[in-house]
Amino acid sequence: MKIRILLLCLLVKAGAVYGQKDSIWKQKPELSVSGFIDVFYATDFGKSKMNQRQLFLYNHNRRNEFNLNLGLVKFAVAHPRYRAHLGFHAGTYVNDNYAGVPSALRYVHEANVGLALDKKSRWWLDAGIFSSHIGLESAVSIDNWTLTRSLLAENSPYYETGAKLTFSPGKWSFSALLLNGWQRIQKVPGNSLPSFGSQVIYKPNDKIKLNHSLYAGSEFPYDYRRWRYYSDLYVIYKVHKQVGLIAAFDIGLEQRFTRSRNYNVWFSPVVMVRYQFLPAWAFTLRGEYFSDPRRVVVLNMSPDPFRASGCSLNVDYSPIPAVMCRIEGRWMTGRDKIYLNGQGIFEKNNLALVASIAIKIEKKFSDKPEK
Repeated sequence: MKIRILLLCLLVKAGAVYGQKDSIWKQKPELSVSGFIDVFYATDFGKSKMNQRQLFLYNHNRRNEFNLNLGLVKFAVAHPRYRAHLGFHAGTYVNDNYAGVPSALRYVHEANVGLALDKKSRWWLDAGIFSSHIGLESAVSIDNWTLTRSLLAENSPYYETGAKLTFSPGKWSFSALLLNGWQRIQKVPGNSLPSFGSQVIYKPNDKIKLNHSLYAGSEFPYDYRRWRYYSDLYVIYKVHKQVGLIAAFDIGLEQRFTRSRNYNVWFSPVVMVRYQFLPAWAFTLRGEYFSDPRRVVVLNMSPDPFRASGCSLNVDYSPIPAVMCRIEGRWMTGRDKIYLNGQGIFEKNNLALVASIAIKIEKKFSDKPEK
């Protein structure tokens, strides 16, 4: 009932804004088209008879073959009073992340529209399919500090479907979300309740960004409902013009069974240090730990509890901003045998080498005269 009243108030507010004669509506929207291609080659050291590296990885997850991780074409409309995004994708990322999505929607990367609810465009209401409000690593690798994703990013949502209300007063941004579920386009059959989310961003200057996101929902039908709660916290800090630091900590809880007061818990800390030692060259060192002993979110066939730690070294060469050539060495280890080797046997350690060439371009179309 409270949600309906809130939405009604927002619609009334929006109607009041749109009912006024505002010259800004005469402004032509800016149209843009962007494209992204990420081609990679990855190998785990040792003999291999399998082409998939690990079940719990969803990017660059093929062995000893050249492949397309993500190819993306996106169209965008930007206006002070409205906006829209529509993107289509293909690649191994799509095969691994959208396996349960109906075929008619599987190749939709993004599809959303948004309306400004006030004249200063500080309040926005967006609805559709959009990138997840959880986490700092996206599906577009060129936007991330490392080539491969952390275990934290791989096992939290990349996308979500629903409605998002955002208020951005200066250095702060506040969002409230109603969602179809945890990385879902369609809801779980038999689940009548929406999921809920929130996000707070504080960015006082170009050197620091703080983010805290929350999620609450159920991934089970009504008769078997088990609530899941998740907290995502990270900070990005530019220590020096050549040095950057990221620190993140996520934790999740899910009821062990319906109406249970006992919860399964998983968590993950991640630290990254990036050093731009030349204008076109940089490297990033990452350390991480991921604990999900009851495998709530981790897809792994090993019967042992999933507790993994690891580190990686990423070297980037970017002759121009649109092009990124990368190579990364990554070592992961665990208390138990949780990593599947090329022979189909579980081991305690995994060493991989991944290389990629990625290109991201964008073209904007506007009726405004160029200066």
